Amino acid sequence: MQLNHTITLIVNGQQYMRSVEPRLLLSDFLRHQLGLTGTHVGCEHGVCGACTVVLDNEAVRSCLLFAVQANGREVATVEGLSSGLHPEQLHPLQIGFWEAHGLQCGYCTPGILMTLVPFLRENPNPTATEIRDLLSGNICRCTGYQKIVEAVQSGAKLIQEGSS
Repeated sequence: MQLNHTITLIVNGQQYMRSVEPRLLLSDFLRHQLGLTGTHVGCEHGVCGACTVVLDNEAVRSCLLFAVQANGREVATVEGLSSGLHPEQLHPLQIGFWEAHGLQCGYCTPGILMTLVPFLRENPNPTATEIRDLLSGNICRCTGYQKIVEAVQSGAKLIQEGSS
């Protein structure tokens, strides 16, 4: 007999209360119960980085956490970065990726973006080496990472310009 747990969490600024099985992964909760399909599931072992979300201001692999572990906490997904599809509504990192052609198929992009959000808060002007080190945990099979690094630098510059 499976006993469900009621969890309450804030996702992208909105509070949700749901009854979940204890074994439900956070990635599956976000995708299937909340319809936030920007959180991609790749390897399901925490290796590829496609499922990365920000939990209480820290980038985490949502396929390695149970939804019940997010109870009482705050989660940010890629859907929470922008307020729309028009360029003026995109997050500076999204603009950087768009302008620098930092994506191809886009499957890895949400996880990369969510990995970068807390990183750039702590390191607003990263070097190419620092970016490559950080992104070593995010697998992209389409690009050679050079355009991704350029996109991150472009997005970081846009963030700095917006905060000055």
